[in-house]
Amino acid sequence: MSSGLKFSTVVSVFDKIEQASGRLVITQLFADLLAQATASEASIICTISLGKLHPPHIGTQFNVAEKSLIPIIANLLDISDADVTKLTKKEGDFGSVLATGSWRTQSSLSVEDVYNALCDIEKMGGTGSQDIKAEALKKLMLQLTPDEAKYIVRMVIGKLRLGFSDMTIIDALSWMKKGDKSLHGILEDAYNVCADIGYIAFMLKHKGVEAVTDMHVKIGVPIRPAAAERLPTAKAIVEKIGHCVAQPKLDGFRLQVHLNKTKKEPEIHFYSRNLQDMSAMFPDLVKTLSELPVETLICEGEAISYDPNTGSFLPFQETVKRKRKHGIEEAITEFPLKLFIFDILYLNGKELMSETHEHRRDVLLSLFKNFHHDDVQPIEEVAITTAQQLEDYFLKNIDSGLEGLVVKRADSVYQPGKRNFNWIKLKRHEEGQLDDTIDCVVLGYYAGKGKRASFGIGAFLVGVYNKKEDRFETVAKIGTGLKDPEWKELKKKCDAIAVPHKPNNVVSAKELHPDVWVSPEIVCVIRADEITMSPLHAAGKTGEQLGMALRFPRIMGYREDKGPFDITQVWEIKELFDQQFAK
Repeated sequence: MSSGLKFSTVVSVFDKIEQASGRLVITQLFADLLAQATASEASIICTISLGKLHPPHIGTQFNVAEKSLIPIIANLLDISDADVTKLTKKEGDFGSVLATGSWRTQSSLSVEDVYNALCDIEKMGGTGSQDIKAEALKKLMLQLTPDEAKYIVRMVIGKLRLGFSDMTIIDALSWMKKGDKSLHGILEDAYNVCADIGYIAFMLKHKGVEAVTDMHVKIGVPIRPAAAERLPTAKAIVEKIGHCVAQPKLDGFRLQVHLNKTKKEPEIHFYSRNLQDMSAMFPDLVKTLSELPVETLICEGEAISYDPNTGSFLPFQETVKRKRKHGIEEAITEFPLKLFIFDILYLNGKELMSETHEHRRDVLLSLFKNFHHDDVQPIEEVAITTAQQLEDYFLKNIDSGLEGLVVKRADSVYQPGKRNFNWIKLKRHEEGQLDDTIDCVVLGYYAGKGKRASFGIGAFLVGVYNKKEDRFETVAKIGTGLKDPEWKELKKKCDAIAVPHKPNNVVSAKELHPDVWVSPEIVCVIRADEITMSPLHAAGKTGEQLGMALRFPRIMGYREDKGPFDITQVWEIKELFDQQFAK
């Protein structure tokens, strides 16, 4: 048992904070508590006050089922399991129920004693670990008062919720040191560079303001990501920042990649936008990244699932399926990923955030000069000088099924944790929702790749009917919605009506020409997220007007009761386009 700040002191302040109203009161209470603590204790207090044992990039996983806590609470209070359940409904949570107990009037455990005990409990694993953890928790709580046990059980089930965030902790650290919020900016900047609030508190207490002011990047501790502002039009963006660069905005996982090859085995971590370690989701990217010609690297990118048959990107809902805890190998096959790197923040011991975007881009491209891998690559970037150029590039990306663009000032530095007009999002209209299905005709199919190579078909082209011109105009390329036997069935149907060249009554851009054309006869029902303007697809396209396309289309079935001239017409697509944005 160690000496030092008593856990009871921390709990007393937590109780006051629970009752306090107003951020200033909470800040001052917390600042007074931190003033009593050593550097190590301050680090622990800042972390556990957010209900965690560790910062987000390490994570806290007790893996204790709430139901397994009921017998412990019943035993401590000398009541039945049923009574615990009743009391929980009355009091609101397990912690408040425990606080009604009277098994001990005072305790002598320090903050570090309690913290170390909780860390030991978290690490317990293997067969029967639930019971072992339960017994260890009971033993710990028997050494604490009911009020102290209240916070232990809340932490274990992830429901501490004192009602403040890391920003209040930063204020409290400033109050602790200066008696006001004057250090907030310095502390937040340090936290943005090294997103571990406990470490920031430790450095402030241990080495002073100078150490925090001179905070540096640490490989393995995420940098808080920069964020983009939003403007509604290409014109507004160019008026705001002038000459700029634009990158496709992908609807995937934004990842911060930390690579350290100075150790015996390369260490690679993938951190999410909210700073959590998502490395288990992306084992397929590790090999490629470990081959990069670097010693240490921090870069940012977007990981997105794609259809290997069409090359087209899949909706976020498909990419997010990588979050499963089991079956990652199956997910890798079913939802292959590409990582598009859009920024580099640190390379071989040197921080690059204070360099211009233009310089960082040059550094990034130099890494890939002789390094060519399809699954990890720099994102495309286009220099923009006019609003029309930006609008055209925007529409090209929308047509590819993407969200839009991120437009950046070429002379801007990387500002971690900040949202400003150095980066600006230009997104497709977010109000639009296509609530109807569309009847289309199959115009041809593309040879299969990957898993579908044996089928001989991996995607197909569909069109709608332009009655005025008496022709079929392309509206979507589709690679989802069919099971394996259904792909084989579709190929059989198409081969029966295949033609040697594009039918004269079909309008299609050369970039969309399928491997096998068919006579426009097979009518299918298509569901899509929305209709977008398209510089590529032919539906409704004229000399002055862009065509229209279906975003994230998938086949729902066939309409054998309809002929090709009974399908959805171009004017109906136009109406649906207008209706999807109507309030």
